[in-house]
Amino acid sequence: MISDSAIYPHLLYLILLYCLLCLALALLGSLRCILLITFILSVSEDILSHLLHQPPILPQPKLKPRRRLSLLPVGLIGAALALTSCNGNSFDDYIGQDGDAEGACIRSDISFKHSLCSVSQEQLTNSDSGVALKLFWKTGDAKAEATAAESKSKTDTLYKFDTLLKSLPERTELQFAANAGMYNNDFAPIGYTVIQGEEIRSLNLKEGGGNFHLLPNGVLWWDKAGKVQITESQAMDKLLDNGEAKPWYATQSGPMLVIDGKIHPKFDPNSTSLKFRNGVGVCSDGQIKFVNSDQPVSFYQFGSLFKDELGCPNALFLDGGIASALYAPTIEQADDKSMGVMVGVVETKD
Repeated sequence: MISDSAIYPHLLYLILLYCLLCLALALLGSLRCILLITFILSVSEDILSHLLHQPPILPQPKLKPRRRLSLLPVGLIGAALALTSCNGNSFDDYIGQDGDAEGACIRSDISFKHSLCSVSQEQLTNSDSGVALKLFWKTGDAKAEATAAESKSKTDTLYKFDTLLKSLPERTELQFAANAGMYNNDFAPIGYTVIQGEEIRSLNLKEGGGNFHLLPNGVLWWDKAGKVQITESQAMDKLLDNGEAKPWYATQSGPMLVIDGKIHPKFDPNSTSLKFRNGVGVCSDGQIKFVNSDQPVSFYQFGSLFKDELGCPNALFLDGGIASALYAPTIEQADDKSMGVMVGVVETKD
């Protein structure tokens, strides 16, 4: 029979190794890897104990035997998750998106590889939060509210995220930003655009070619109070006519990805047209979610992500290919691309 002094160093070694591995993997944000290592080490602990012909923890003389604390139950959970391999996903990928930090961006491979940035409707409508969703096109658009004279003098297109960052007022932080719809050769928007209550382009209800005219298309818009909506273009036309919609910001694009909980009727599940795409959804959990695909996907795949995984009854395609751009410092992405109108979340610090 082997003495305590022979077995305890081995067990202490396993415990120390486990703690170090968990610490390293926690920093990398991989929940499945942590649980997998737990499983491996718990099994190793049991095997080692049996090989040495000793119980894992021996009762001390004249003391009641202590119940052994095993890592095996937790390890079994790790084994189940490990079947899908350790791939470095963020914790949010396994517990759902409801716990996302406001204005934060994460990487995910749910359905396909993509970047997800979100902001809550509650924050946007709370005037004390300092958080706002805005559109930017000209150099003066970054100001809190442009005067009529300033609006007329806004002649320089921003083009890039770097220019936008330089134009922000002091104590204003850009949490994330993306391209906000389609534009022509002059980087001017081709659809309905409103910036700080000023109509830049009227609602475009024309038929034509290209993704914008893959009807129905729609409008991402919000009023001065910050309430965000996505509305199909024909319905938007009626709301504007009867005065029910008073956009403070608006950008029109197309096609709609999800309309009232249904995938766009012209999307083909078997489509082989795969491209990088970005879009936005107004979701049932109160979040406004912006997605940039990090791999080429079809319209049907992209729309299904918003409908089935993100829970967005209405979602709008913004653009794709070389026009898809994202600024997201929390995931260290800052695309250096020229674009027309941009959409972004800013936070003003006191």
